[in-house]
Amino acid sequence: MKRVVVTGMGAITPLGNSVEQFWDGLTHGKNGIGTITYFDVAGQKYTLAAQVKDFDPLTCMERPAVRKTDLFVQYALCAAAQAMEQSGLNGQNIASEELGVCFGSGIGGFNTFCEEYKHLLDGGPRKVSPQFVPKMIYNIAAGNIAIKYQAKGSCIAVSTACATSTTAIGEAYRAIKHGYQTAMICGGSEAAITPLSLAGFGNCMSLSSSQDPNAASLPFDQRRHGFVMGEGAAVLVLEEYEHAAARGAEILAEVVGYGSTCDAYHVTAPDPEAGSTARAISQALQDVEIADYTRLYINAHGTGTKLNDKTETAAFKKALGDHAYEAHISSTKSMTGHMLGAAGAAEAIACVQALRSDIVPPTINLLQPDPECDLNYTPNNAVKTPLAYAISTSLGFGGHNACVAFKAV
Repeated sequence: MKRVVVTGMGAITPLGNSVEQFWDGLTHGKNGIGTITYFDVAGQKYTLAAQVKDFDPLTCMERPAVRKTDLFVQYALCAAAQAMEQSGLNGQNIASEELGVCFGSGIGGFNTFCEEYKHLLDGGPRKVSPQFVPKMIYNIAAGNIAIKYQAKGSCIAVSTACATSTTAIGEAYRAIKHGYQTAMICGGSEAAITPLSLAGFGNCMSLSSSQDPNAASLPFDQRRHGFVMGEGAAVLVLEEYEHAAARGAEILAEVVGYGSTCDAYHVTAPDPEAGSTARAISQALQDVEIADYTRLYINAHGTGTKLNDKTETAAFKKALGDHAYEAHISSTKSMTGHMLGAAGAAEAIACVQALRSDIVPPTINLLQPDPECDLNYTPNNAVKTPLAYAISTSLGFGGHNACVAFKAV
């Protein structure tokens, strides 16, 4: 089996449009949630989201390409540009056939879908753009990334709802580990803060209706009552270790495990027994020997919904036993909101950064811990502590569970 390492990362997030800005926001407990500015929310029940700010696609794309792409693709391409620049991979040091893409979105081009449906209603079929389908379909971010970097290896689009980009990282890891690819560009992107999506998630009782950004996304707090929609993109470049070492690449962390399971229980609710979630965690750690669990950081899915947080707590206990009480855990969704298909990759970057800096980012606004969520969820302030391993867990509608594990280098 091949060893797999991370050699590049890129991020477009509600806390900043680079990995450095994102990580600085996380470690300083910055709240990326605010009143929605994309459309008028006056008098609406759901008024808050974690929007990307000050984003300019022209930093990484030509103007004609911007006109032909949905916002979720623009986020993806800009995050990929950062990751590929950091990795140093190019046409001179990797063959096109050895570079692949595994990238996804939970929803895809939802802005385009809403805009073009309005055109259809207002003006009939002739008013629908010929770019509608290639702007909207969720695989098109993966396709555009492959085109830009001439990645002629496998190009796979993943959608496992809110577990999407964790699944994408895990499948990219497997492709390299088993020798199918030398390097993979992987992650996820989402741009779905629209009136329709808020109505849909809200009416299925998933969203926080708080009007206060500091009382909205409340993972593991007994006041929690739903998630806050976020958006953005996150990309990791994974590479076979020997190839990375031979070309002198900076190795940011090693990927050491992946787990993927399904609850097969309910379309939106997690299985309260948490058996499948725990099994995904155990799969990710099956080849990892952790001598000291106080050196383990867990970036929890931690959405701030009533069911997710206590189910996830139960899963950590089932997978780790009493060691669950020793690990450092936090939910960065308290700051970023729920970036949906991009969440897992953003949180994987948080894991890598935690290992590189020996800092555990906090769960902000955790003021009234739920007695059923009694693990060390790092309330309110970052913690400086030696770390050796990190895992990121993701759960998605449909019962999808995914977990990736990283080792410090």
